Amino acid sequence: MIRKLKSGEYRLYSRKKNPATGKRRNLGTFKTRAAAEKHERAVQYFKRGGH
Repeated sequence: MIRKLKSGEYRLYSRKKNPATGKRRNLGTFKTRAAAEKHERAVQYFKRGGH
């Protein structure tokens, strides 16, 4: 899940909320939306065991 910050950067958040804090986990901040989307795909890949 990608959100645009006030600074103009994009931040990748986890899809589920973190039970400990009740907020979404920050999975990285990127200058461009394309970079954030690329990383999101990489995260999904590794979540499935990196096959």
